Amino acid sequence: MGDGGEDRSVETDIDTVSELLSEIGFNPETNVLTKRQAEVLALREQGAKQQTIARMLGTSRANVSSIESSARENIQKAHETIAFAEALSAPVRLAIDTGTDLYDVPKLVYDACDAAGVKVNYTAPDLMKVVSDAAGGAIDGREVKQPLTVGVTSDGSVRVRR
Repeated sequence: MGDGGEDRSVETDIDTVSELLSEIGFNPETNVLTKRQAEVLALREQGAKQQTIARMLGTSRANVSSIESSARENIQKAHETIAFAEALSAPVRLAIDTGTDLYDVPKLVYDACDAAGVKVNYTAPDLMKVVSDAAGGAIDGREVKQPLTVGVTSDGSVRVRR
């Protein structure tokens, strides 16, 4: 979110943000975010500019920018950690080699899932899209350019790791 333009009707103070965090169950003891990071993100989600948040918190805009950046980085790391843990515990895990045609991936996944007794929650076209989207630059056109690991969880969700 850029910091230009006007605040969206931000009629929030830090007490209201603390109440919001409490209401949605934020606990800094069990969360990857600090309380300050959560406060900054909550205010940004409500449309507050960094300068406004800086005034509310009694700090500089540069500090608010740094807090927000660290918070978003922590969230990304948490997502990556969850994906890693799910891949480790997935009952179906298969390697997709370099040079594999993306159109062959659904059959490979379905065969591995059948052998493990796991149902996949995707049609072949949807599965190709999930793999392609998650693989990013590891797929060029229809060709797998970097080895991938496809995991399927016991509930049929598909996770792709490079």
